[in-house]
Amino acid sequence: MAGQALMRKGLAPRNGMLTESRVAAGLDIAPLENLVFGGWDLNDGDAYSATLKHDVLPRDLLEKVKEELLAIKPWPAVASPRFLGECKREAVMTAREEVEQITKNMTDFQRAHDLQRLVMINLASTERYCEIEDVHKTLEAFEAGLDSNDPRISPSMKYLYAAIKLGVPHCNFAPSRTRIPALEALALKNRVPIAGEDGKTGQTLLKTALAPMFSVRQLVVEGWFSTNILGNNDGKVLDDPASNKTKVLSKQGALDEILGYAVPNHQVHIHYYRPRGDAKEAWDNIDIVGFLGERMQIKVNFLCKDSILAAPLVIDLARFLDVAKRAGEGGIQRQLSLYFKSPYFAQGTRPEHDLFQQYHLLEEWIAEASKKRASLAAVS
Repeated sequence: MAGQALMRKGLAPRNGMLTESRVAAGLDIAPLENLVFGGWDLNDGDAYSATLKHDVLPRDLLEKVKEELLAIKPWPAVASPRFLGECKREAVMTAREEVEQITKNMTDFQRAHDLQRLVMINLASTERYCEIEDVHKTLEAFEAGLDSNDPRISPSMKYLYAAIKLGVPHCNFAPSRTRIPALEALALKNRVPIAGEDGKTGQTLLKTALAPMFSVRQLVVEGWFSTNILGNNDGKVLDDPASNKTKVLSKQGALDEILGYAVPNHQVHIHYYRPRGDAKEAWDNIDIVGFLGERMQIKVNFLCKDSILAAPLVIDLARFLDVAKRAGEGGIQRQLSLYFKSPYFAQGTRPEHDLFQQYHLLEEWIAEASKKRASLAAVS
């Protein structure tokens, strides 16, 4: 929110976004200046107070967009202690009432700001791990679960359901499970674009760039040890073992898929370290075996700001999903795999994890969409 306001005023460079590059020049992308933000949160207050609390941007920079951020106040979030340890309050509404409230928030927001279209992005804290059960497998079972207040339906699933029913494209930037058969089928049926899961910002970005190199050179990866230390609320939530498991599983899947074999000793560790704040550290030790069985090592230390890496991706995803919706596309948007640690994939297919193949998928989609747009312009 702060970044868009700063860029709109010409106070910050437009870095890190493919939607602001020549790559996407042929698409009919919503101008950055036209984006309007709203959302839900467990905390009261406003966007300005939140930016000060999380201490990502310098205060003197925030002061230049203070009025814009003060005007953005969150609606009460739908949450559950079952799925989020940080949530201490019990639900006061039924599942159906929660979905209705989410829907009302969106329609009121659209009306108040006179907006043509909406896109929903899930940026909530990581929910505890859950298996896909019978309530998640068909739309009939899912909706019956809403009616019976089934505790296995997570808040993230309720938000996705509300978005699809309203025809609003949805992106799950969190690791929380949302790709369930019931909602995947509903998105396809209602022609609503959906994408996810878990934004690929730091360590996994490096992993999905380095692993193809090892594959091309036929260097055998014998072990890969990954450690993350991070503070802020994200790190605090991941201190919960059940939420940590959701995140670790999201980060682990890419390597074996890219290399084509199971790495014998692939470890991923995430640790809450309060002093680090938003400037997290990712450390990797990679053991490889080369010619004549000789062993070698690569060590990578990535010091980064997670929010600074994530924010431009969120803007890209909102704008690309809006293009997909206007083009009449629905269901899983595989071309957006580039942005995720655990990209959505349709039944009967495999996820694409190779960073360069992911970029190729997006390039192909952009080229095709640009071609269709040019053809329509020529006809009109």
